[in-house]
Amino acid sequence: SVGEQQTLKPAIEQLQAQLTKLGTPDTFSTTKFTADSGFHSEVNLEFMASTGLDAYMADSAFRSRNPLFSQSERYQTEQEKRRLKRSKGRSRLFNSNDFHFDEKKQTCHCPAGKEMWLSVKNIETAGRHYVRYSGYLKDCRVCPLQTQCMRKKPTKQGRQVQFETNIKDKIISYTDKMR
Repeated sequence: SVGEQQTLKPAIEQLQAQLTKLGTPDTFSTTKFTADSGFHSEVNLEFMASTGLDAYMADSAFRSRNPLFSQSERYQTEQEKRRLKRSKGRSRLFNSNDFHFDEKKQTCHCPAGKEMWLSVKNIETAGRHYVRYSGYLKDCRVCPLQTQCMRKKPTKQGRQVQFETNIKDKIISYTDKMR
């Protein structure tokens, strides 16, 4: 099989059966289990949680969180090469973390400090709730940060950005628990 994800559950079940045949089923419950990011999926994490195993599984972003890699020039260079390949060489644009969103006040300011307007109050995607803000076209057209913010010059609308709301109320995924 090309991917490893679907092989995890059968392998764990076979391991448990084999340990039971050998008369050492307790070994299964006291073992620490590790897997690389090739096995990572929400389905696999949920399955591993149901086994009771002390399991650790890397996700695709684990290196970006690991302080050992933050100092590695080689890792940073390789990561940037991959990003440039994916983005076809385009420079990095501002993302939602660069905008100043205040959920309580329901306000948003762009990196240039301009106020944005609430264009969509309630977006629901995959059980998550978002709000969307848009920049005023008159501000975006003359903004000195435009090339860092938008792929093309604005003609019909300003920059749009959305933020997840009610994060504290959301159900924590198995991936988030693993992190």
